[in-house]
Amino acid sequence: MTLLEKGLLPDIEAKCGRHKWTLQHDGAPAHTVRNTMEYLEKEKIDFIETHIWPPNSSDLNPVDYAVWGALQQRVYHGRKFKTVEELKQTIVTE
Repeated sequence: MTLLEKGLLPDIEAKCGRHKWTLQHDGAPAHTVRNTMEYLEKEKIDFIETHIWPPNSSDLNPVDYAVWGALQQRVYHGRKFKTVEELKQTIVTE
């Protein structure tokens, strides 16, 4: 919830200003735990509940397919990792 409260939401509000926006989350445990859901409701943040939003649709979930896809391309570009440790080292050092 700290990431949401101190990072993501202030960035969204700064970017969107007075424009209406809706938070979309994908049903990951950190997104659906009780304290996160209570925080969203308490702060009156409009969000699409996970049972309504199809999590694996590239049309309906652009963050997973655009942002994470770009990150994945950057990490894997021209590389083949033999171990999980090699991958972790690349992620940490770049």
